[in-house]
Amino acid sequence: MPIYKTITVSPTTKVYIWKVTEPESQLSRNVELTSHCQNRMDGMKSEAHRRAFLSIRHLMAEAGYKDSDLYYDDFGKPHLKDGSYISITHSHNFTGIIVSETDEVGIDIEMQRDKILNIAHKFTPIEEYKTLANAEAIIRKLTIVWGAKESLYKIYAQQGLSFLRHINVMDFTFDDSRTVAEILYKGKKSQYDVEFFEFEGFTCVYALKMMGG
Repeated sequence: MPIYKTITVSPTTKVYIWKVTEPESQLSRNVELTSHCQNRMDGMKSEAHRRAFLSIRHLMAEAGYKDSDLYYDDFGKPHLKDGSYISITHSHNFTGIIVSETDEVGIDIEMQRDKILNIAHKFTPIEEYKTLANAEAIIRKLTIVWGAKESLYKIYAQQGLSFLRHINVMDFTFDDSRTVAEILYKGKKSQYDVEFFEFEGFTCVYALKMMGG
C-alpha cells in the first residue's frame, strides 16, 4: 500500500500523502466504514472518487484513527472525536490528510494547470505576478497561493469568507517553501503558518493557525 510521503511538521503534527494506484477491491480491504460513510461511498458514481475515499481511510489508519473516529460539522468541516484536528484533501490520484494534536490545520493538494490563469483574478491581485520569469512560474506560484487560501478556508470554515477580499498570503519565493498568511474577516484577524512543496506536477500546501493568531 503506497504511502507516498509522510512529513513530520512538529512533534504533534503530521502530513500523510497517498498515491492512489490500487484497485477499489484492494483498497476496501481492512476498511470498516460507518453507515453514514458507507452511504456516502455508495452514492459515488465515480470509481476514482471511491478509491480516493478509501485511500483517505488508509491514511487515517496510518495516523492511528478509524472511520468511526471522524465526524463532520454543519459546515462540512471534518473533526476527530478525541479533539485532535484533521484536514483532508483529494486531487486526481493523490489524497492527503494533516492531523495535529495541538493546532488547527488545513491542507490542499492541487494539480498545476494553466487554467488557473483564467480564474486568478477571482482570488488574488494578478498584477503582483507580472515579474515572474515565465508562464510556468506564474502557474506554479498561483497554485501555491490558491492552495494556501484553500487551506485557510478549511480551517476558518465560515460562510461569506472571500479568497480575494479576506485572505492575504504574504509574498514568497519557491525556495522559501513556506510563508505566512492572515485572515481579516468581520473585524477579526487571525494568522497562519503556511508550508508548501511540489511533486509530479502537483502542489501540496498546508497551514497551521498561529497560537494567539
